[in-house]
Amino acid sequence: MNPVRRHEMIMEVLLNRKEVTVNELSEQLQVTGKTIREDLSRLEEQGLLQRVHGGAMLAQADQLGILASREPLGTYSAEKTEIALLALSHIEQGDIIALDGGSTTLQIARRLEDMPLTVVTNDVYIISELIPKDQIRLVVPGGTRVRNMLAGPEAAAYVRKLNIQKAFLSATAIHIRHGLTIYTGDLIDYKQALTETARQVYAVADHHKFGQVALRTFASLDQVDTILTDKGLDQDIAGQFREAGIVIECG
Repeated sequence: MNPVRRHEMIMEVLLNRKEVTVNELSEQLQVTGKTIREDLSRLEEQGLLQRVHGGAMLAQADQLGILASREPLGTYSAEKTEIALLALSHIEQGDIIALDGGSTTLQIARRLEDMPLTVVTNDVYIISELIPKDQIRLVVPGGTRVRNMLAGPEAAAYVRKLNIQKAFLSATAIHIRHGLTIYTGDLIDYKQALTETARQVYAVADHHKFGQVALRTFASLDQVDTILTDKGLDQDIAGQFREAGIVIECG
């Protein structure tokens, strides 16, 4: 099996279970324990997981843009609220927007006024948040549930037919050279469809994600119009991104 795909599968297991043993991964992926331990070491070096005796666990409860089986609570909540309020300043009545899946975009949904607006989303938590807001037209492309997201080829194809004005995208990490990255490949088509379709693309990411890299890139930074982040972003790092021509707004 391709090592990249093996790493994806390890992360998929961890996203669903939070912790796993070497023996379980070895049996599931049909490779030796030595290979699994080497994989875990590489993923730990990237900050994607934490090694524990006999196995590994997620590095964080909220895996930076891909939620696990339960809604995350409290991780960098102040920063996410700050970013959400900044995002709201870019949303106007009558807009057609897309909210990608993630805890920061969930904060945007929670703070959206009940006003004439079209919201495209596949995040089940965001859907639940917006259903009571009668003036918001909720559009759900559909697909198969992948943790908190509905995804699949049909969802990406549907999105590409829409006239989305503004897309707010989540990512695991943001890097000048590698762009916006996530852990697994099952959400890439949907995220790419949002990126390619929207007239304006906003990446919403707290400052902890800058300079980091996950396994798979779904958008280069030249496909993003603006990165929305919190005031905690180091000014030197912000300067490096701006020198590369990237627009960054801090809350």
